[in-house]
Amino acid sequence: MLINPFFALSGFTIGLLVGLTGVGGGSLMTPLLVLIFGVQPTTAVGTDLLYAAVTKSAGTVVHHRRGTIDWQVTRRLAVGSVPAAILTLIVLYKLGVRGGASPPLITIVLACALILTAICVISHRQLRMLTATRGSEPDPRRIAILTTSAGAVLGVLVTLSSVGAGAIGMTALVLLYPRTPIARLVGSDIAHAVPLTLIAGLGHWLLGSVNWLLLSSLLIGSLPGIYVGSHFAARVPDRVLRPLLAGTLLLVGIRMLRS
Repeated sequence: MLINPFFALSGFTIGLLVGLTGVGGGSLMTPLLVLIFGVQPTTAVGTDLLYAAVTKSAGTVVHHRRGTIDWQVTRRLAVGSVPAAILTLIVLYKLGVRGGASPPLITIVLACALILTAICVISHRQLRMLTATRGSEPDPRRIAILTTSAGAVLGVLVTLSSVGAGAIGMTALVLLYPRTPIARLVGSDIAHAVPLTLIAGLGHWLLGSVNWLLLSSLLIGSLPGIYVGSHFAARVPDRVLRPLLAGTLLLVGIRMLRS
């Protein structure tokens, strides 16, 4: 099996940006594969889901060692997202989505998810300020129900587009758990993404929409990219990088809607 150097280089670039910004690779990788390399949207989504499962597993190990995962929050999200992902895969099967077949639904959901991610990225600082000034905690039972509901929405969104487990998931957690430290929410969000992307990715594999050569090439490039990006994350001005990233995602999302 020969590794494609162009895909490996793209993986390194995406991994570098993920390490610098913390934004999920799906928001960057899937549109790159579709728009630049001409990969069918369904294949890009399926391949990227398994790519995310591998990379986020490594991130989960790091956060677990640091004690920055709230496993209760992770379980609440998974209770909603995993069944939703399975149901979404069943719907795709019933609709006859196989291999390289890419119905307009996939492209539309992907474009909308990119635009929503861009909004979440650019409003990151404002959300933190909003939650910091919030008063008493809401009812715990209500928060548990809302967390599971948010997980269900993420399950559908991620299965259809491979986008949402990062920036959108974090936005929901910041709003639901204003008293929890950001690092702990990040760890919980990453840990939740592992079972979600793995199950959704395996489902896409059964549907025939995973390119294993492409996946291998992306992983070989992205893992060192994530390491390098994480090392330099503190040296890059967040106020410059986040608006630039959000603008790029917004433009790509709009372009995919028009295509």
